[in-house]
Amino acid sequence: MFHIGYAEREQARPKVKTKTKNETKMRKITIAIDGHSSCGKSTMAKDLAREIGYVYVDSGAMYRAVTLYALQHDIIQDGAIDEERLKDSMGDIVISFLFNPEKGRPDTYLNGQYVEDKIRTMEVSSMVSPIATLPFVREAMVEQQKRMGAEKGIIMDGRDIGTTVFPDAELKIFVTASAEVRAQRRYDELTAKGETCDYNEILKNVQERDYIDSHREVSPLRKADDAITLDNSNLTIEEQKQWLLREYERVADCRKPEQP
Repeated sequence: MFHIGYAEREQARPKVKTKTKNETKMRKITIAIDGHSSCGKSTMAKDLAREIGYVYVDSGAMYRAVTLYALQHDIIQDGAIDEERLKDSMGDIVISFLFNPEKGRPDTYLNGQYVEDKIRTMEVSSMVSPIATLPFVREAMVEQQKRMGAEKGIIMDGRDIGTTVFPDAELKIFVTASAEVRAQRRYDELTAKGETCDYNEILKNVQERDYIDSHREVSPLRKADDAITLDNSNLTIEEQKQWLLREYERVADCRKPEQP
């Protein structure tokens, strides 16, 4: 049976910062952050989770880990996926998240091995969308993601969190930016790690992933009807953090009536 483990919830939960001014009691909610690739969803979700003391789950890392497994076991060859082999191998794939206190966020492990860096390479990025379109992969992921969020107090980012995984989430945010801006961010991230890459190749990959994510049959990328759009093309990280914190406080403030 496909299994995704998670570090003990309280161990993974960051310390909540003490409010000294205008202290407000906040109710525990679920926050779903969806959007296009390379929009910085994971970074903003991690930062907000640290700020408010929530558990953060990177749903995209799960699909990337499955993709990495398929590449390592030659289930993907010359860009073609052997779907039957992958389906038969799902029981051998164990994905877990262990909280890293130095980074302040969970790291991804595949069958007990640290793979946080390996799943972020261009090789994995170029195949993760086709893997994520496979119904048996998505069904397994969604089931585990729903289980993770049962107690609320969680922030999860991905492509279908607000539409499929947590349709009743109290706060849903849909993040976007121009393809060119996203490609440049990805290029800068990879080169900072010392990887050799080509901007035009990355831009092409971003555009292809947008198309695949938006046109897949199972849980396509789309904005939930009640989601708030955040275009961060021209926002600084600090401006983005402040915007997210304001939206969280608006929804979670116990002094205000709950959203219908």
